[in-house]
Amino acid sequence: MTVTRPDATAQPSGSTGARDLLLAAAERLIGERGLEVSLREIAVAAGQRNNSAVHYHFGTRDALVEAVVELRQQALEQERLERLVQLDADGGTDLHSLVEVLVAPAFHTPYAMGATHYARFLEKVRDHPALESSALESRQWPATKMLIGRMAKALDDLPPRLVELRLRSMMSAMFALLADAERQLERAGRRPKAAAAAPVVDMLVGMLTAPQAP
Repeated sequence: MTVTRPDATAQPSGSTGARDLLLAAAERLIGERGLEVSLREIAVAAGQRNNSAVHYHFGTRDALVEAVVELRQQALEQERLERLVQLDADGGTDLHSLVEVLVAPAFHTPYAMGATHYARFLEKVRDHPALESSALESRQWPATKMLIGRMAKALDDLPPRLVELRLRSMMSAMFALLADAERQLERAGRRPKAAAAAPVVDMLVGMLTAPQAP
């Protein structure tokens, strides 16, 4: 996977182009260094002469993080919904299939949109309010909401508190495993693709279905 840094000359000079550049720069820099990166550095990396460009377009750091999350989410949700429809048509309700619908799109959809650091960005911001359980199950993310609900139902032989703990832990593990895969594929000069999701899906299913301790 080739990392392409934002280039101010390759985008429109209007506010829409500047906003897109800021989102790309924020995704890359936060993915590389975490939330401690300054808003000024993001503006500079986006080719913006005004150091207050982030404040102008987003208002706050939190709003910028939420905007980067949402940048890819609509396309991810659309693919997950399409996979869910196909899964229902095929009569698939097993936990492994549900986890695959959640994970597989994350291995190619963001990169088809030009992302290079999306998984690493999510790993760095996974404790942010934009990625809390309530946000993941919000109406704006219908596919994710349905998947989490179906996974919980598939685990109904476990105590509710344990189900909640395992689902929350699965999401955290998913972010970390996606980020690791993204790094490894970048080093190998390859783009992530859906086929690379298989071992991650297996690991996450194993986490959800591990024997319950006495």
